[in-house]
Amino acid sequence: MNKGSILVKEAMKTNLITVKPTTTVKECAQIMRKESIGNCIVVDKKPIGIITESDILKKVVAEDLKASDVLVEEIMGTPIIVISPYVDLEEAMRTMSKCNIRRLPIIEDGELIGIITQKDILRLSPILMEISREWGNIIGRDESYLKKQIFSGKCEDCSTLSTNLRRENGRLLCEDCIDALKYE
Repeated sequence: MNKGSILVKEAMKTNLITVKPTTTVKECAQIMRKESIGNCIVVDKKPIGIITESDILKKVVAEDLKASDVLVEEIMGTPIIVISPYVDLEEAMRTMSKCNIRRLPIIEDGELIGIITQKDILRLSPILMEISREWGNIIGRDESYLKKQIFSGKCEDCSTLSTNLRRENGRLLCEDCIDALKYE
């Protein structure tokens, strides 16, 4: 980290709005409207996904589905890439750009403590947004960088909820399942 850089924890929002996977899209949209937000983190003890206005438009409205009949878990983005509160804003922006996402939930000691968006970073550092666009134009989506990211969701082997999933052999696995692979 560079001296004088701003940490994610200094810019993140902590007043998170979360929903359960069994919440209907209609209920979620009403919450988003009431709170004037564009996304909700989907939590089942641990964060397992994110639902955005775009998800609702593309996966419910455009498909002419009835929002009161569709559950959040059916259209949420999952798994989600998460970040530590002690990373600097430049690294957060780099992660968003390389992984082609606009929001990063913040996890500390396995708990969801906040979220940071491109808009939050832009408010603090407009130059970072410009740098992000340049990275995106130069390298596009970086699959090798994506493989190094930490995800939150369900382990694809044991179905345990974890905020520390990693890609291993093409699957998202918890630390215990990754350790078990080493001894096979």
